[in-house]
Amino acid sequence: MSYKIDSNPRALIIGVSGQDGSYLSRLLVDKGYDVFGTSRDIQKASFHGLKFLGVDSQVNQVEMDPYDFESVYRIISSILPHEVYNLAAQSSVGLSFKQPAETIRSVTVTTLNVLETIRLLQKGTKFYNAGSGEVFGETMGRPADETTEFNPVSPYGLAKAAATHQVAMYRNIYGLHACTGLLFNHESTLRPEAYVTKKIISAACRIGAGSTEILELGNINICRDWGYAPEYVDAMWKMLQIEKPQDFIIATGKSQSLKYFVEQAFLYFDLNFKDHVVVKPDLMRAAEIEVGSANPKKAEKILGWRAKSNLPDLVENLIRHELAK
Repeated sequence: MSYKIDSNPRALIIGVSGQDGSYLSRLLVDKGYDVFGTSRDIQKASFHGLKFLGVDSQVNQVEMDPYDFESVYRIISSILPHEVYNLAAQSSVGLSFKQPAETIRSVTVTTLNVLETIRLLQKGTKFYNAGSGEVFGETMGRPADETTEFNPVSPYGLAKAAATHQVAMYRNIYGLHACTGLLFNHESTLRPEAYVTKKIISAACRIGAGSTEILELGNINICRDWGYAPEYVDAMWKMLQIEKPQDFIIATGKSQSLKYFVEQAFLYFDLNFKDHVVVKPDLMRAAEIEVGSANPKKAEKILGWRAKSNLPDLVENLIRHELAK
């Protein structure tokens, strides 16, 4: 297997069909990259996000099993990308409690296979790893920065913490240009229904249009730092453009409650959420971070990146996109 090699920079996105992979593809295409995106099964993958953003024909779609080292090595050695973005793996915190082993495997094995391939090829390939603010666990409202100790409270957070350490080891011991973006919550219209933010937006739109349904939610008092996904993929790219690879927290620096998110969604339709939402104890997680809080100052100082959208802007954007479908 071989691919056309020309003078354009080449990027391989592992997990291209998800929210971040789709927005990152559009960003890189606009920057003149030849973009390759992987899926474990090309025939069954829908690539809905790429189609929604109008870049599906500009992304070279390749089949690769990230759990299989030989598959990873074959694809990367054929493409010889300048940059690899690892966005694959089970990405739902809630689902990780039901599928802990699969979640940990999907994150750590994929990361290790790519790192080892890059080490063996020795082509100077730069590597971005999708980390998560979930690695910090409960910080008691103190904003986490890059020096904050990891203390995950979910299988998902544990997996991301392990992968972050893997990346750091290959960077420090083998000299790879490898880094992890510790991204806090970031949303877009491409989120699937399994995510609570998408569930809220979709229900608010239906109820705003006259539906009499009741939206059932778990703990709405949790606080999170919510940003807008199209802005966050720019930070991913910027992390691979600096000379010294290092990890960065990517967040807005402002935390709001899920209750406030719900309130903003229903206010768009001049509705009081209390008339349409019920809290169900059985929807609450076994372990939960009460307050997710981040300090993204390092990214602003070194990358020149900062979030532009606040939570009301985010909710309005999501609703407008949902209504336009």
